[in-house]
Amino acid sequence: MRLDYTAKLKKIESYLTHFLPQNADKSWQQQAFSELPCCLTAQHAEGLLAPCRDLVARGGKRWRPLLLVLCAEAAAAHAKQPHTDLAYELTPLVEFVHTASLIHDDIEDSADTRRGKPAVHIAYGLDTALNAGSWLYFQAAVCIEAAPADPQLKAAIYALYMEQLRRLHLGQALDIGWHRTDSANPSIDEYIAMVTLKTGTLAALAAGIGTLVGSGSAQLAQTTARAAASIGAAFQIYDDIANLTAGNPGKKRGDDIVEGKKSLPLLLHLKQHPEQAADIAAYLAQAKAEGIDSPAVDACIARITSGSALDDAKQQAAAMLDGACADLTAVFADAPAEAKNITDFFNALLTA
Repeated sequence: MRLDYTAKLKKIESYLTHFLPQNADKSWQQQAFSELPCCLTAQHAEGLLAPCRDLVARGGKRWRPLLLVLCAEAAAAHAKQPHTDLAYELTPLVEFVHTASLIHDDIEDSADTRRGKPAVHIAYGLDTALNAGSWLYFQAAVCIEAAPADPQLKAAIYALYMEQLRRLHLGQALDIGWHRTDSANPSIDEYIAMVTLKTGTLAALAAGIGTLVGSGSAQLAQTTARAAASIGAAFQIYDDIANLTAGNPGKKRGDDIVEGKKSLPLLLHLKQHPEQAADIAAYLAQAKAEGIDSPAVDACIARITSGSALDDAKQQAAAMLDGACADLTAVFADAPAEAKNITDFFNALLTA
């Protein structure tokens, strides 16, 4: 990621900390919960705050909130309006929703690590993780309520937030349905639809909100959201590839095999070698039963990587990225420098 994002990322972190603080004072409690019984103190909120704060503090690329800021700058330049800090004040919305989805995703996948440490449900217990993750979906929206924006803009942001949240859960439902059955393989188009919903929604939310904040119209926000959703899907494909090769940061190489994920490289390989479907289903079942140290993990990866599936998946992701970046460049044609910032950002992020 380019060095000149440092100041932006530092500013984003300050707002994440503000809305998910180390010390939940009365002001924060009032903002989060309104009036509470006087017997309750900040300590009583720790069952919600601590797990969420822990996962946020472990880091992450923060590319979704950064995309929100970049789109706000581009939309403001496009509309010939001054750029304000409002975009930064809304960045917790996308980062907190992302964090909540990770907590629930790890539970649903029976994953034991996240960002190099025990998953939240392992560290804090399943009941606490479920409750805290659910709370964070709603807590994320507090930054909309606190934002110094007119009611019409807030209503548009709320509508986009709720729409994309519903789409995210549909994508997750598809993913769960396919990885619960080792022999259930979606088509390539179904897979792309799933990741566009599951991973693309938060990119869409970030781009759409940024566009609205930068004085863009609702129609312009929908256009940027669609392009960003496609970029988010490309991000997931690159993530799939990394899981089978170098491994994803903070996770174990091949844990997608253990979880039974039907990644694009796996589906492309099966399309090229349908005669291996039974063998791969058996590897997935064995890996699921035996865990990450199962020999079935390496055996399955060896099958998937023996042909051109990885290269084909990479080409498909690159084509999606190029097409979406071209769409964003066209949308912000009146702000070429800011549009280039967005496309350069994505190319650096996804092809690093």
